[in-house]
Amino acid sequence: MKLKAIVLVASFALAMMSGTAVAEDTDITVRVMSKDAKFIGTSMGGVRVILRDQETGEVLAEGVTTGGTGDTAKIMHENGGRRANLADESAASFKTTLDLDRPRLIEAEIYGPLAQPQAAHAASATQWVIPGGHLSVGDGWVIELPGLVVNVMEPAAARKVSASQVDSLSVSANVMMMCGCPITSGGLWDANQFEVGMTISKNGNKVGEEAMSYTGDSSMFGGEMPVTEPGVYEIIVHAYDPKNGNTGIDKTTVVIE
Repeated sequence: MKLKAIVLVASFALAMMSGTAVAEDTDITVRVMSKDAKFIGTSMGGVRVILRDQETGEVLAEGVTTGGTGDTAKIMHENGGRRANLADESAASFKTTLDLDRPRLIEAEIYGPLAQPQAAHAASATQWVIPGGHLSVGDGWVIELPGLVVNVMEPAAARKVSASQVDSLSVSANVMMMCGCPITSGGLWDANQFEVGMTISKNGNKVGEEAMSYTGDSSMFGGEMPVTEPGVYEIIVHAYDPKNGNTGIDKTTVVIE
């Protein structure tokens, strides 16, 4: 028997005799999936992942998901069956190896997408992990993150407009899935299924609502805000999918003089 093997066997025997558990490397792969879409990775700044011992609060590992959104054909279909894998090597993930000496109830806390702070959400899940019981097999540990990414493009924040010169103000917004996947007319994420609109408040009081419609450019929606009397106006643009309740918002302000 080789010396290394003898040392390992002796170490194991001593640990068993002393009642000390032998720690084992345990691989964990966490993937974050945009609700009704694909994986969230590098193109959206990734998602922050923190792994904790749920019972003690000890932080075991932390990092950010990196990689692509994954294989569309594997993910976006309705007949894959309950055991069909969704992830491949292109799917964004956070990977780590924990040195576990006993079963632990691990909590995964996620937050993102980090490149879109106005759209970022948090979610968490718990799972028992045993020494050597890898959570890197198959899809790994997949956690769904709800929401839609909304970016108000116009008007720019704190823009000043004279009420005497215009009777309406154009409002435009870019709306995407959390993975950065585009919304288009008749596309995989069909612009016609989303409800997009704006809520308008003046000096903190709601004064109206206006619908917004798809402009024909990928992920772009537009509408008109009536301009009447002076004041500081807040515009909240929302996007909503009535098929599953997915929702996102963004805000801007405009000063009517």
